[in-house]
Amino acid sequence: METKSEETNDYKSGMKKIVVIGPESTGKSTLCTQLAAHYKTVWCPEFAREYLFEQGNAYTYNDLLKIACGQLQLEDELSAKAKNNLYFIDTDMYVMKVWCEVAFNNCHTTILKQIATRKYDLYLLCDIDLPWVQDGLREYPDIKKRKELFKMYKDILINSNTKWNVISGETNERFKMAAGIIDTAFANRPRRF
Repeated sequence: METKSEETNDYKSGMKKIVVIGPESTGKSTLCTQLAAHYKTVWCPEFAREYLFEQGNAYTYNDLLKIACGQLQLEDELSAKAKNNLYFIDTDMYVMKVWCEVAFNNCHTTILKQIATRKYDLYLLCDIDLPWVQDGLREYPDIKKRKELFKMYKDILINSNTKWNVISGETNERFKMAAGIIDTAFANRPRRF
């Protein structure tokens, strides 16, 4: 699998890559949509949704590798369209790692290698304080499981070398919180409007 590394032109030119992660049904896609619109740029959607809608949700361990590779390819393709030095990404290889480990007690080496080589500038971890909504693909409505998944993501971010923040509250509160964090974190970044 050929993918971009941290040494790509968009990274060198000051592109800030912001990943939105968290358990299912925590408003990740909504937040990415709002942030991309606000900052007049693009965002990378979760490839798994498209894949599972086409293939069905009876996935295998090998399907998760295909989903991970599809996510990476989509992320790389859309990064070229990002503007104003900001690029929002809904889901990364940390999400794939958690998914593999929860569903299959194992994780593909390719996913782990991508975690080690890809660099991001900020993670926004969506809290589980929004109501869980079934959409035909989601699997974990139980609050105990949602708390467990949130803790897994939080532990990963605590042990990473990347800035991160928890995003909570209702939809508009989440947007305001996230935009405030981004404006503070990247106040000195060059902007191209």
